Amino acid sequence: MMPDTPRHVVFDIGKVLIHYDPHIPFRDLIPDEAERSFFLTQICSHEWNLEQDRGRSWPEAEAEAIARHPDRAEHIRAFRRNWHRMVPHAYDGSVALMLGLIEAGVDVTMLTNFASDTFREAQGIFPFLTGTRGVTVSGDIGRIKPDRAIYDAHVGSFGLDPARTLFIDDSLPNVEGARAAGWQAVHFVSPEGLAADLARHGLPTT
Repeated sequence: MMPDTPRHVVFDIGKVLIHYDPHIPFRDLIPDEAERSFFLTQICSHEWNLEQDRGRSWPEAEAEAIARHPDRAEHIRAFRRNWHRMVPHAYDGSVALMLGLIEAGVDVTMLTNFASDTFREAQGIFPFLTGTRGVTVSGDIGRIKPDRAIYDAHVGSFGLDPARTLFIDDSLPNVEGARAAGWQAVHFVSPEGLAADLARHGLPTT
């Protein structure tokens, strides 16, 4: 290994290891494209969902959205009920790379913006999410990426050396947040790109 090869590799989960798309169930629930887009950008939006990642409960989230749009109560409540349909498959190439790192003896953990309950549901759907040394779930600690506090919490929980830690995330702001916390970090675009990034950092890819 090269002298600066990371000792620790930290994976994001959504859109790195598993696919996530709330449009999937709502194509059935709200067939009209413009109406569906309005619902998922203005009512049950990314920003609204991020508060569940920060620790807000689903009943609180539903009550907040229903107060804004009481006529959409049925669809608002359908968001959580249909969450499992929003994560239809894993990214097999990324999972293989992660499992290969573990098999090679590299220390692997995960750091994710995820609601506590849906993360445990995801672990049941995708057993490889239980295969790393551990995970920091934003909903468990009330902090979300790219806040500096969540990176520092992960370092403290798992005894990482930030300078020898490589973080992988599909979100550029989260990548920049990791770098600001003193980590090495790469922007995930594809499993093939990730393999190249791992090799460039002196890490195994098989």
